[in-house]
Amino acid sequence: MSVITLTKANFKEVIESNHFVIIDFWAEWCEPCLSFSPTFQETAKQNPDIVFGMLNSDADADIAKFFNIEQIPCVLAVKDQVVIDGVVGVMPPEKFTESIIQWRDFDNAEINRHFAEKAFV
Repeated sequence: MSVITLTKANFKEVIESNHFVIIDFWAEWCEPCLSFSPTFQETAKQNPDIVFGMLNSDADADIAKFFNIEQIPCVLAVKDQVVIDGVVGVMPPEKFTESIIQWRDFDNAEINRHFAEKAFV
């Protein structure tokens, strides 16, 4: 799957309509961001069951601020609309793949149950 460009216009829809989303917060002036981008792009191709999105933290600073993104590159893993982990800095491909394996295995059934109960209160 190709990487989606996330913006204020599509962010909510992408997060709400997909089980597992990995977001790369980046900026054009950020050299580490630019060096991580090929790893992010290639890893997206290797994991077609996950939605990968890149959000320019300058262009959509309000979204970055909402998630308290203070350093970039920053990658957030979101499952069922819940941020389950985040990594700041450039990750080598092996480390990124290792993180994705852990995120994929993360069981957020208890979190989902909690929010489901709150919805009925």
